[in-house]
Amino acid sequence: MTLGTKVNHPSLGEGVIFGESDTTWRIFFKDNGEEKIGKAYDGMTVTEVSELETTKGVSLEDVVNAVQSVFDGYYDVQEIVELGDKWEGGTMVLQPGEPGLSNKEVPIETFFHKIVMMRDRLRVLEQNINSHKTLTAEEKVSLQQYITRIYGSMTSFNALFKSKNDYFVGEKKT
Repeated sequence: MTLGTKVNHPSLGEGVIFGESDTTWRIFFKDNGEEKIGKAYDGMTVTEVSELETTKGVSLEDVVNAVQSVFDGYYDVQEIVELGDKWEGGTMVLQPGEPGLSNKEVPIETFFHKIVMMRDRLRVLEQNINSHKTLTAEEKVSLQQYITRIYGSMTSFNALFKSKNDYFVGEKKT
């Protein structure tokens, strides 16, 4: 395997090799981001062999082409969603109810990024349901209602968003 090779991992899904060390591959997975996988691991299958030359030296152009391939083939273009100004640089503190346990602090930006990723994945799920070839219209509506309820449950996080256009919106009362 070489840089740019497309692989399929049994639990991480589709990915592209973009780096390596003596013992590991650095792989960008479509749904799971960057992971390091040992070169000795034999559970992945190659889905497309890289067109990059297999020589020791890799040119900058080859690397740029490999990265571009990752973004073109695997990474859906996502809109930029901004964190509200008042939260920038902030920390979320999780305080356990049990005495003697220490707090967990998480940068708000990290938490916000995960919320946005979840919202984007819900949108992809929604698109997949709507374009599914074998689901009936009734089944699509039923599944869509669950997604709408999930959006409604997520409205508590709207306070983090800079723009109201990015808010979660649940079921609208008519």
